Amino acid sequence: MEPPARGDTGGGTSEAGARKRRTGRDQPARPGKLNRKSITSLLLFRTPAWEPGVVPQHCPRYGFSLTSKNDNARRPAAMSLFNTVRNTIVPVHKEGYPFVAAFFVASLVLGWIFKPLFWIGMIFTIWCAYFFRDPERVTPQDDDLVISPADGKVSAIQMVTPPAELDLGSEPMLRISVFMNVFNCHVNRAPMRGRIVSINYRSGSFVNAELDKASEDNERNGLVIETRHGQIGVVQIAGLVARRILCWANPNEPLDAGERFGLIRFGSRLDVFLPAGAAPRVSLGQTAIAGETVIAEFASAKGPVISRRS
Repeated sequence: MEPPARGDTGGGTSEAGARKRRTGRDQPARPGKLNRKSITSLLLFRTPAWEPGVVPQHCPRYGFSLTSKNDNARRPAAMSLFNTVRNTIVPVHKEGYPFVAAFFVASLVLGWIFKPLFWIGMIFTIWCAYFFRDPERVTPQDDDLVISPADGKVSAIQMVTPPAELDLGSEPMLRISVFMNVFNCHVNRAPMRGRIVSINYRSGSFVNAELDKASEDNERNGLVIETRHGQIGVVQIAGLVARRILCWANPNEPLDAGERFGLIRFGSRLDVFLPAGAAPRVSLGQTAIAGETVIAEFASAKGPVISRRS
């Protein structure tokens, strides 16, 4: 049998040419039809017409697209859902990790004893993570503004003598108190920009922090901060179930308004003592947000804010 003529790529009557015609090798791919070679090229995201490293979105040679219109429509929706979930989930402060882990382990043990107890334990685990949440806040940077140091309800606005350990004198000062229940965020933030002059801890009892006598009888930790308008006092007060006051700030350190400086576990209160010249900007019963709500203002001719319940 004579070999095929030079340039013969499968034509003629040769056995090799017939085999090529039967297998379809070396024949140009028709639009809309895939063969083994084109599938291999697609899996490798590379064909002779494509540059290495470039993933095409449309394949006119094969008559179809790698991404459909439905895929393009679903992708923005999926990303939007992902961003929503990511923005909804609030990070947990590192001080809460041991407590969340302890609640979770207790749930597993209780579930091993009696299965329904596992779900009850998980509810408390979720609550514990929620309690120790530490969201980002947007704080106004104005030295004339006093920002709420805690999340919670404004429980007192009055002129009182500051605690003796703060060494702020014996003259009455404006005190604004924010009570935190067990569902509020308990991370504490600096109400004004300044330098910490002193930190004073005093042991005491654990009565309901919403009561007025809690400022004098309860365990507390007080910070004195030197600001543009003089020295102010910030007092962390333990509550009925709170047994630990945390303060990671140190004397002589600078603080920015809204900067985190401490945390109180499980229900408590914060008192802010302000010198003359400060006018309240909140009302009794108002909900305050740490690091965002303006509770008082200096150097303003306006009087106290008048609020309306609705």
